[in-house]
Amino acid sequence: MFSLQQLLGKGDKFFSLLEASAEEAHASVQLLVKLLQSPAQSASLDDFVLTRRKEKRITEQISEELVKTFVTALEREDIESLSTALYKIPKSVEKFAERFSLAADRIKGPEFSRQAEMMAKATETVVAMVRQLRDMQHLQKIKELNDRLQYLEGEADKLMVELLRDLYSGRHDPLLVIMAKDLYELMEKVIDRCRDAGNVVTLIVLKNC
Repeated sequence: MFSLQQLLGKGDKFFSLLEASAEEAHASVQLLVKLLQSPAQSASLDDFVLTRRKEKRITEQISEELVKTFVTALEREDIESLSTALYKIPKSVEKFAERFSLAADRIKGPEFSRQAEMMAKATETVVAMVRQLRDMQHLQKIKELNDRLQYLEGEADKLMVELLRDLYSGRHDPLLVIMAKDLYELMEKVIDRCRDAGNVVTLIVLKNC
């Protein structure tokens, strides 16, 4: 029997594709954590490129399916907005990995682990939020997850000020200050990208409740 649920696209493939996209974003951050823990033994830049390319293929597949699909569970503009927001996360992670690899021999001293931990928590939260799109009834859960993202972004901003205060103390080599500041800002951008994706998910749920 042809069901109304099928007509409305409630079981369509876009949920799965968006979830896969969010998971690739989280995977890219996990690679970054490993890189920071053991720069000499961790994944090469090729691994980051591969993850970003997987994300890009998912993004392209979403665009192709939007052309071919007549009815979707979510508005097309919302699917595209979330897909774009998710793609920007591993893209920013890859940029950090490139810069860090270039500076690895000279970047001794600066602390990246706390920002990396926040990035991991942020992408985990984004994955959880995207999975919630399958059931629009849990608005409170989405709000709680989005509040967590906003909190993480706020904590990341505070940490950025603390890190910059140390860099500007005059105790460090000027070249090290320039390189570390660039890397800190790239890591902060990853968390900002996660916030942006979370905001898109929250807007989608609010529109569909």
